[in-house]
Amino acid sequence: MSLEAPVLRRATSATAEPLVSPTGSGILHLGLGSFHRAHQAVYTAAALRAAGGDWGIIGVASRSRSIADALHAQDFLYSVATIAPGSTSLVIPGVHTDAFVGAEQPERVVAQIADPGIRIVTLTVTENGYSYSPATQHLDLDDETVRADLRGGAPRSTIGQLARGLQARAAAGGAPISILSCDNLASNGTHTEKLVREFLHELPGSDGAEALEFLDRAVSFPSSMVDRIVPATTAELRTRVSTLLGARDDIPVPAEPFTMWAIEDRFAGGRPAWEAGGAVFTDEVGRYEQMKVRLLNGTHSLIAYLGALSGVGTIPEAIGLESIESAARAVLRDEYEPSVEVPSGFDIRAYESELFERWANSALGHRTSQVGTDGSVKLRQRIPEPALRALRMGQMPHLIALTVAGYLSCIAPLAGFDPGRHAAAMTDSARERLAGYAASARNGRELAQRVIGELHLFGDGLGSQDAFIDRVGDLIDIIQRRGVDAAIADATSASETTTKELQP
Repeated sequence: MSLEAPVLRRATSATAEPLVSPTGSGILHLGLGSFHRAHQAVYTAAALRAAGGDWGIIGVASRSRSIADALHAQDFLYSVATIAPGSTSLVIPGVHTDAFVGAEQPERVVAQIADPGIRIVTLTVTENGYSYSPATQHLDLDDETVRADLRGGAPRSTIGQLARGLQARAAAGGAPISILSCDNLASNGTHTEKLVREFLHELPGSDGAEALEFLDRAVSFPSSMVDRIVPATTAELRTRVSTLLGARDDIPVPAEPFTMWAIEDRFAGGRPAWEAGGAVFTDEVGRYEQMKVRLLNGTHSLIAYLGALSGVGTIPEAIGLESIESAARAVLRDEYEPSVEVPSGFDIRAYESELFERWANSALGHRTSQVGTDGSVKLRQRIPEPALRALRMGQMPHLIALTVAGYLSCIAPLAGFDPGRHAAAMTDSARERLAGYAASARNGRELAQRVIGELHLFGDGLGSQDAFIDRVGDLIDIIQRRGVDAAIADATSASETTTKELQP
């Protein structure tokens, strides 16, 4: 598409379905990234088509201006490209009514939360965005941004913004509101509420008392589970989408066909008819969370780290390697699935089959480096409970150990080992600290002991499991000395032996 083509606007869009037109802005969303725009925004568009309403979304980007500026230039329109082998279909949600950058206007974030017209605040700020200590699961009072937010002024942490916004809302009369986390945190609604309450309790004197009383009577924190693979946008996608549209879209979002949203139906100020887009309202959100975080996310991490170490750049390429596919099937079925309580009436076998179809979607091009990013936070949500369950039963979770060994080999390789460019492209807040441990470690066991046993990167429970730590260390050494294929073969063979021993 030529750069002279008209920019995507309401007057230039051509879609099969008419664009929605929200009658007001009832939702404030924190975290204006690709996932939100391909997930919650699409469900909200379906809700507005089905039932109308004032559920337009004001989007708040954390720091970057690029998405907010492009939305303003495009009448708050963009396309979601659903990509499958052999086909690309487009939808334009059209549900955003405004967008701004939270880092530039933190006081506006507070004002918007206080606005009685806003009845839901949704969040996709990643696990790192909640300013909590993974070790204690409580608000991280050593975080400089949190400490500054507690002292006063315009808050810059997500939890500080929520707490200060609810404080201002309470002072203005306290219209009911719901805070809906859409991040991969266990019991994310309960977790978010706990952190907000801890912030308010930490305010000097009785400054937070009115807001705490307001939370008790008029604020809900429903939990939710979200699922859709959304890779990074590429220049090639922009060109393809603009050609299909006949207009230039600078911020299209690629996404897989699969999408799921399970939500606890506790909304203090009402909600859109998200079920029109396929959302499931359920009392079993925790079971959906377990299933997704362990079966999908946990296995996805294994695929990403093994794939990167094998020199492949995408998840479809990685799962296309027979050894990685075998390891993925074994960790999912033998090590993660036994720890999961399946939601009532849910077909777990069909879900597992669909997972492998999703990972094999070669048209999507989901990168191993993207999936492997922030493992220090992600893995802590995914591996401890399944691993500890197996260990308590006298079983070694060899493939979960391989996941950790792969992660450390990518992020903190031992001296003399090059994990390759795809591993180098992974970002992680713990990379520098872990690299320091790796630089002085004599072998994999020593590195694993320092990271898991002393630093407790994956929690106190695994930190005391010497046999698991030794197994991770052994696999790191195999990766370094004999290569990732040898480590996969070693872990897979040991897992098969364990599985046979357990069979009646």
